[in-house]
Amino acid sequence: MQQLQFKSPYHVYIFICFLSQFFFTLVFTVNLLYHVQTVQLSPMQLVLVGTVLELTVFLFEIPTGVVSDLKSRKLSIIIGYFLIGFGFLIEGVIPVFSAIILSQVFWGIGYTFISGSQQAWIADEIGEKKAAAAILKGARAGNLGQILSIPISILLGFYLINLPIIIGGIAMILLSFFLIFFIKEERFSPMKKQGRVTAIASMKNNFKLIITSAKINGTIRLLLFIALFFGLYSEGFDRLWLPHMLEAPLLFALSNQQLVLFTGGLQLTIMLFSFAVLYFINKFSIHSQMRKIYITLYISAILIFLSIIGFAFSTELTSLLIFYMIIVGVRQIMYPLEDIWLNQIIPDSSARATFFSVKGQVDAIGQISGGPIVGWIGSSFAVRTALIASAVLLAPALYFYKKLLRA
Repeated sequence: MQQLQFKSPYHVYIFICFLSQFFFTLVFTVNLLYHVQTVQLSPMQLVLVGTVLELTVFLFEIPTGVVSDLKSRKLSIIIGYFLIGFGFLIEGVIPVFSAIILSQVFWGIGYTFISGSQQAWIADEIGEKKAAAAILKGARAGNLGQILSIPISILLGFYLINLPIIIGGIAMILLSFFLIFFIKEERFSPMKKQGRVTAIASMKNNFKLIITSAKINGTIRLLLFIALFFGLYSEGFDRLWLPHMLEAPLLFALSNQQLVLFTGGLQLTIMLFSFAVLYFINKFSIHSQMRKIYITLYISAILIFLSIIGFAFSTELTSLLIFYMIIVGVRQIMYPLEDIWLNQIIPDSSARATFFSVKGQVDAIGQISGGPIVGWIGSSFAVRTALIASAVLLAPALYFYKKLLRA
């Protein structure tokens, strides 16, 4: 423990990325299958679970970002992982709809404490340029954690489908206690207080700063529009892809244990694909040139749009798998590039976590708005129609990415 405490922030960040993704993957490998098969949620209930999660993120994203900027990045990260673990524990222990809803509230609040805080912490401790390399390497470490975690989740889920969720929740709580001794915070400069400025006043000031920056800076404005439309499409797709895929003839008659093996194997394949592409991005220094980042994100958004349409119209298992792997694999590639992009365009270090939080809040607005619409379409017509609606909601993001390339 004492030896680990003196590791550089660069290595600490990568280690956190590895462990957190390892524990997250324990849960999410079986999470949706648990909701569909064990708790037996309807399509509308599946969407409501996501809506509650995103509403929680929307309500708490900016206040928790201000805690990170005003008090401590370290404290925010520790609280976040504890609440996420507690939420997972409730979800796995009590397989009823109301408990699933309550769990989303806890882990949604926890997510907002972490959202932006880790990126802002590493940027503070080692600088923006080195942070770009750390974020990309952290994403690769996270992918490695996911790859190693999936077989374990499959084995646990094969025995008892909710066991990976319970263990993942306990492990996340233990991680929060471990980080009390593990994270150093030596270069953090909290926001300056004028007299007795409250956290609410700081939140209002930073929100005004962000609005002003968005009006002046076209790049920030376009980024927020893109976050909105990605939120609009993603909630419906993320909740309804499995019910649509389970309609394929080859999957319809499988047992829960067989479905655990299938979904786990699918996630493992996606992780390997993402790991290979992130290695390619790092090797060719795409992360170090802003225009290459723009082009990569634009192409990725086009691939997701086309693949959702292909996924919606597919009935054979092979085509469903190909389109789903493209959608999820490409999204995992986009996340670290977006973090690098945002870190470099935000001029004020003290408000960086709040900027990340606002982006997350805009995404949450999109998911809160788009999820119920897509869920209603799925309940009133068909899941396939709902997935096509998700693609339509994503389409404007392609326009805004194209505007970025022209800038």
